[in-house]
Amino acid sequence: MRELTRTRDVTTPGAERPRRLRARPALRALVRETRVDPAQLVAPLFVISGHNRRQEIGSLKGHARLSPDLALAEAARLARLGVGGVLLFGIPDEKDDLGHSAADAAGPVPHALRMMKAEQLPIVLAADVCLCEYTTHGHCGILDGERIDNDATLPLLAAAATAYAEAGADIVAPSAMMDGQVGALRPALDDAGFGGTSIMAYSSKHASAFYSPFREAAGSTPSFGDRKTYQMDPANGREAMRELELDAGEGADILMVKPAITSLDLLARARDRFDLPLGAYQVSGEAAMIEAAAERGWIDRRGAVLESLTAIVRAGADIVMTYFAADTAGWLRAAR
Repeated sequence: MRELTRTRDVTTPGAERPRRLRARPALRALVRETRVDPAQLVAPLFVISGHNRRQEIGSLKGHARLSPDLALAEAARLARLGVGGVLLFGIPDEKDDLGHSAADAAGPVPHALRMMKAEQLPIVLAADVCLCEYTTHGHCGILDGERIDNDATLPLLAAAATAYAEAGADIVAPSAMMDGQVGALRPALDDAGFGGTSIMAYSSKHASAFYSPFREAAGSTPSFGDRKTYQMDPANGREAMRELELDAGEGADILMVKPAITSLDLLARARDRFDLPLGAYQVSGEAAMIEAAAERGWIDRRGAVLESLTAIVRAGADIVMTYFAADTAGWLRAAR
């Protein structure tokens, strides 16, 4: 009978075997290069007026528009989970062509901020600064005919930012993509006595197809046209670096890239170029895609969420705005 012989796997001295460090979960955890921490996550919250009001958002599973008291309860829950911050978006009772209610001290965002500040929650309070939720036409700036008037919009953004800072916001986040918006907010905040309020600039914000669920949530779909005259062309990377540079020069404390997953290359380039903290927004459409595929059994929801967030952090983000903040914080705490 013919004798069968096996060829032994002989490792020559110095041979590279990366698989050695993948053998067990404990080894993989020990050498993990990128770690997501709940403290670097920021949860978007949509705030409406009233008391004990909750309006489910169909395209954002598990999320709802909340009255200030319910928003406070949610912020407290997020704080207990170790989530780093909340980012508030307001939906007013009344809108006008100029979006005046964005700066209303009695509006839903200032109301919620005051309640959260009074509770001294161990969580960062950030407020989005834009007009799209507050205008009848749904654009991020005021109109001159059907043209967005950049410079006429800046004082309104500054007034809104000041109202949010006065109500207790630690960070104001201008997202309108008006040229010079950071430069308008910084002196307005300083002159009003809020020199300690930080600005997180939506600097590299593309005119993306992934914003649709947010527009349903915020009631901010434009009544005509689109936002391509002020949000960036997704094809432009060098322009993104220019926008980041301009906002840094105008006094931004944090720079943001949005959407996150389609901008990982820009995040990496920004990390190499800027020393400021970098944020990335995992936007509503990114979340909706994961939820829809998971509901159909096509992907593992938890795995997809954690992998996508890890990729965003690996690319260079220090801060991640994500609709999965609460779930992720719970999973990470349970894994410890």
